[in-house]
Amino acid sequence: MKHYQLVISVLFFTIIIGPAHSAEPSFTIKQLTPETALKAAQAGLKKCRDLGYQATVAIVDRAGNTQVLLRDQLAGTHTIEAANNKAWTAVSFKTNTTLLAKNTQSGEESSGIRNVSKVLAIGGGIPIDTGGVLYGAVGVSGAPSGLEDDHCAKAAIDAIKIDLEFD
Repeated sequence: MKHYQLVISVLFFTIIIGPAHSAEPSFTIKQLTPETALKAAQAGLKKCRDLGYQATVAIVDRAGNTQVLLRDQLAGTHTIEAANNKAWTAVSFKTNTTLLAKNTQSGEESSGIRNVSKVLAIGGGIPIDTGGVLYGAVGVSGAPSGLEDDHCAKAAIDAIKIDLEFD
């Protein structure tokens, strides 16, 4: 019996523990600079204004931490939390919130996701993912629907996309 336990222990350390020691001790990630995040937020806000909407635009980093939040003068107070949560949701699930809204409706396999704190499954949240690098996400709230919020969020990303591709 002891020989059997020894073999299992050796296999455990070789298969489970061994590879952990061979992994790199650190890694490098790319982050948006505050200036780039601000540029995106300003472009998103401008697009909403051009469309006649008073909105809030939030930019979060890849961990979901708010980098920039811009609220237009007449945007509703609720838009601050909604924009932040849309951006957080988009970066957390690495998908746009319009698609997440469709995939998490009642009766769908992933419907329980809507019960997670801060998840806001409505259009307006889009990941900032360029060249296979997830930088963060943009969230917009204040337009008449999530689809209009999406237009503003896309404008925010378009404003910095070239900068990120040549980074």
